[in-house]
Amino acid sequence: MAAIRIKIGTRKSVMALVQTEEIARRLTAAVPGLEVEIVKFETTGDSDQTSKLLQHGGKGGAFVAEIRQAVVSGELQAAMHSLKDMPGNEDTPGLVIGATLSRDPPGDVLVLRAGVSIDDLRRSHGKGFKIGTNAVRRAAYARRLFPEVEVIHYRGAADSRVRKLDNCEMQRLPGGGAVGPADALIMARSGLQRVGFANRIAYEFSLAEMLPAVGQGIVAVECAAQDWQTRRILSAIDDAAAHQSADAEREVLWVLNGHCNSPIAGFSSIDGTQMSLTASVLDEAGGLFIEVSRSGPADRPRELGRAVGLELLAGGAAGIIDRSRPV
Repeated sequence: MAAIRIKIGTRKSVMALVQTEEIARRLTAAVPGLEVEIVKFETTGDSDQTSKLLQHGGKGGAFVAEIRQAVVSGELQAAMHSLKDMPGNEDTPGLVIGATLSRDPPGDVLVLRAGVSIDDLRRSHGKGFKIGTNAVRRAAYARRLFPEVEVIHYRGAADSRVRKLDNCEMQRLPGGGAVGPADALIMARSGLQRVGFANRIAYEFSLAEMLPAVGQGIVAVECAAQDWQTRRILSAIDDAAAHQSADAEREVLWVLNGHCNSPIAGFSSIDGTQMSLTASVLDEAGGLFIEVSRSGPADRPRELGRAVGLELLAGGAAGIIDRSRPV
């Protein structure tokens, strides 16, 4: 019997390769005779470590679009994405999420340069300190927690960002100039763990302090909707709970029609047959804040996500999102 082969596309970053290699390991263990080829892409967001992601159409344009197109064209059978990088307010006809791995810790953490502590930030309300991030959601929450902090544009793979922090390097800006050096970074716990930097976590934000990005901590595998063989193969490693959470949280993005410059957060958890979902919308300055929490049957995640999204809209979320749209 001939071996079954599938090609999975991924970014060249250390974190993306670690995630994709884990997918390949699980697939070959679950499907006897399967051969997995990993195809590496240098996406626009990887080659340009300076510009704001908005310039490339957000994370979707910077990290997802090129690999997705290779699946659409038939060059690949599947594509690995960090779910939080996948736009939720737009559809890619013909593609589906064929599998999600079990969710890693979803929260955000603080990484500090030598000589800085979380107590320093709290006592000063952030005055005199620079926190680096490229995520508008993290920037908004940082300004709520530390009202006088300076948030600076900070790009790069997880491991390179930490090294720039340690070396007190300036962050180059698009069009010239630079900012920094940073005193602290806000990053995803799961990402730091994947690249072996978990020991650099100085403080972990609670969900009440900083709600994660939609899908944060979930690795998704996308494939063609009509490629039933690949869908069957991917189903062997699909984590049902993570997939339900992905559906609920991404439905919020769909209802809100959020874009890459919208500080939107969302996180769901499952307890038995029930799912709880909390989502929020903030302005980038951190002053305006709307949060909604609801519970419902875990086997109807999209319905729960739609209800939460509609309640956010009723509370004024559309105005915040519209004001954050690029001119």
